[in-house]
Amino acid sequence: MRPASFVLVAGVLSAPFASSASASTVSVTLPRLALAEYKRPYVAGWIEPATGGAARSLFVWYDMKKAGNEPGTKWLADLRSWWRKSGRLMKLPANGVSGATKGPGTYAIPLPADLTPGHYVVSIEVARENGGRELVSVPVSVPAPNGRASGKSELGAVVVSPR
Repeated sequence: MRPASFVLVAGVLSAPFASSASASTVSVTLPRLALAEYKRPYVAGWIEPATGGAARSLFVWYDMKKAGNEPGTKWLADLRSWWRKSGRLMKLPANGVSGATKGPGTYAIPLPADLTPGHYVVSIEVARENGGRELVSVPVSVPAPNGRASGKSELGAVVVSPR
């Protein structure tokens, strides 16, 4: 009997936090660059505790159908910070995380629903063939994550907000 009542109490207590985090998104803007030969960038996003700890990949966009025998994963190490934090440990493609490269535009990615209350850093990193690299980090607090930062060239606005 005791375990059942504990589950009910835990469910009631954790529900507001889970719904707050799951109702939040990271909005990533990839700007339109005026280049003769534009290549879509590789982009990765992750979240980690502000005080340090394991990073959790939110998404990684790369060339999943690279022509020829060269795997698209070969160039993921160019996303240096993400690669060191969690990328090299991932088995790709990762269900719910991996996706194809994206063109210019704004994309919304949901934050994980199971984040515990606390302070985090959401980071977005981009690397483009024959182009630049950029890393943008946004500090946020759960259960009400809110934050904004902007890149200088390869990334536009990165916004963490409720849906």
